[in-house]
This record gives sequence, structure tokens and C-alpha cells, in this order.
Amino acid sequence: MSNEDLSTTVNAEPAWLAVFSLAMGVFGLLTAEYLPASLLTPMAAELGVPQALAGQAVTVTAVSALLAGLLVPALTRRFDRRRVLLSFTLLMIVSNLLVALSSSLLMLLAMRTLLGIALGGFWSMAAAVAMRLVPEKRLPRALAIIFSGIAVGTVVSIPLGSYLGGLYGWRSAFWAAAAVGGVTLSFQLLTLPRMAPRRVTQTASVVALLRRPGIGIGMLGCVLAHTGQYALFTYIRPALESVVAVGIDQLSLLLLGFGVANFAGTLLAGWLMERSLHLTLIVMPALVGVAALSIILLPVTLNGLMILVALWGLAFGGVPVAWSNWVTRVLPDQAESAGGMVVASVQCSIASGAALGGIMFSAGGVTTVFITASAIMLTAAALIALRVSTRLPCCPATQN
Repeated sequence: MSNEDLSTTVNAEPAWLAVFSLAMGVFGLLTAEYLPASLLTPMAAELGVPQALAGQAVTVTAVSALLAGLLVPALTRRFDRRRVLLSFTLLMIVSNLLVALSSSLLMLLAMRTLLGIALGGFWSMAAAVAMRLVPEKRLPRALAIIFSGIAVGTVVSIPLGSYLGGLYGWRSAFWAAAAVGGVTLSFQLLTLPRMAPRRVTQTASVVALLRRPGIGIGMLGCVLAHTGQYALFTYIRPALESVVAVGIDQLSLLLLGFGVANFAGTLLAGWLMERSLHLTLIVMPALVGVAALSIILLPVTLNGLMILVALWGLAFGGVPVAWSNWVTRVLPDQAESAGGMVVASVQCSIASGAALGGIMFSAGGVTTVFITASAIMLTAAALIALRVSTRLPCCPATQN
């Protein structure tokens, strides 16, 4: 028996407004996830806890997002996808509101856990929903639009939190995030079509997916590419400060350039993937590795440093989008479970990349971090080039 959609076919024409509403959802979730990074000092002071404990507001979000990415596809498989997505956006709003009202660290961490559930669930479903909103040939462009929300959220969250926190206190940043969520929910209510669940024989587990031909090696490439990136990005500030004597204004400009280039890279990846997904998967991590090695090993001026940082941001912008496209292409019958697998991989890579960077930094400073992480990125590119296919016999036989 073949997979069957219980609903009527979603628009044959691309539903671009619905795609943009998904991008708004990703933007709101990522902005909220990273807000505590710029607010740790005032949060810790007001709640009367050490900054190290307040920093767990980021950790619990990442852990709950990882678990939600793995569990949500199975737990929600019987529900209309529109309602599920709207529920996650509503959960994001509730989380931000209650964080703004938190009187204790325990309450704050509990509400940040809710945010992680919304983040992991929404992200895991985004690619599968995009498959139902646009024709197959437009999917790379749709995914590039949706995941541009990651780049914009990453760029906006820290300066937004710092600015609002300085003017009105740290709680105001979460009130603002809740307001963004309210606008997003309204837009999604207007634009997302009804998407009844698809009838599938069963929702496959991550272990079952990894046993399919070529999937395990592909996910290894995904993990390597993200681990190397987050090992690099964790130490971007000390790396930049060690290369050229920069003041805080110049450093802020460099980081802004990284963020803007990252957003541009996300959109560029959509164009590249329409031409060659495999080449996109190879080139993006390779460029990150080359740019990072050049930053740390070559004698560069401030202008040269700006170009290399922008190249780094541009290249990595396409990595999450390309891997989300890859899983929808090679696992179309289990796109939501595959999306959850990517979410879990990225969250694990963030933690392992930061941990690896810490070990390397202690062992040999920022130069060791950048050489090691760049080697990981180049290894990922080589592995993808030699072993990862974008056309796999992925689907088990379903014919009677």
C-alpha cells in the first residue's frame, strides 16, 4: 500500500505566503533561544543566582529541542499539520511571556524547556510541510526562505536582547519576543492551509532510518559539518582579536558582517541547490574550512579579515538548508522523522562542537581550535564528495 494523503491536495501553485509564515516561526524561535546569551548578567543578578546557573537557560532549551525533534513526528502523526504548527507557535508565545514573569530560576528553566519543545517540534516539521506547500522543483527555494529565519534570528537576538535589556530591563526582551510570536501566529492563521496527516504504514524510528542504505554516512557528514562550525563559532571573538588589533566597534562590525553574509548564504543556497544539491553539500563546509584556516594562518589586514569572515558566514548559511533538503530528497516517505533526526544532530553538534573547542583551546589556544575545526570541515566535505549520494534507493517496498 502506498502512502496516501488524507487531505485534499495542497495548492498546486506555490503557497509562498505560507512559506514566509514558516520562516517567521523559525525566526521567532531562534531569536528567543539565543536571547539569554546577552542577558545573563542582569538575569542572574535579579534572580539571585550565579551566571553559570542562569546560562542553563540556553542548555535546557537545546536539550528539550533535541528530544522534541526525535519524539514529535511520532506523537503528532495523527493531527492536522496546520494545528500542530500553530500549537508550537502558541507554545513559544506562552514560554516567552512566562519567562518575562518568572520570579525564580526554576520557573524560568521550566518555561525555557517549553521553548525547546516548540523549537524542536517546529523545526523538525518545517521541511516536510514545505514539501506540501510548493512543487518539488521549488522546494530548495522554499527551504532557503524558511531557514533564512535561523540566520536572521541569530543576528538579531543578541543585539536585540542587549539593547532592550539596557533600556528597560532583561524582561522586556522576552516581552518583545512574545510580541513577535503574536504577529507570527496571526500571519500563520491567515496563510497556512489545512494539512491533514498522511497515512503511512508507520512512523520510522531514527535507528530504522539510519539502517537504510547511505543514510548513516550522510548523517555523519551532517554531524561533522555542524560540529566543526560550532567549534569555530564558539571562539570567533578571541580568534578575531588575536589576528588583528580590533576595538569593540570594529569587532561588532565584523560580527554583523558575518550575520548579514550568513543570511545571504542561506538564500544563495536555495539557488545552488536547484542546480546541484551534492555540490552545495560539498562546497559550503569546504569554504568554511578554507576561510577559517586563512583567518588564523595568513597575515591579513582588517579588510582582509572582513572578507574572510564574510566568506565564512556566507558559506555556513547554506549548510543547514542543504541538509534539510537532503533528508527530504532521500527520505521522502519519512520526511518528518528525518527532519527530527537533523534537529537532533544539529543540537548534538552544537554541544560537541563547543566541548571540542574548549578542549582544543585549553590545549593550544585559539590557533589549535581553528586548525582542528577547519580539518573537521574539510573532512566533512571530502566524505560528502566521496560517499554521500543525493539519489538513494531510500524507500522500503510498500507495494502489496
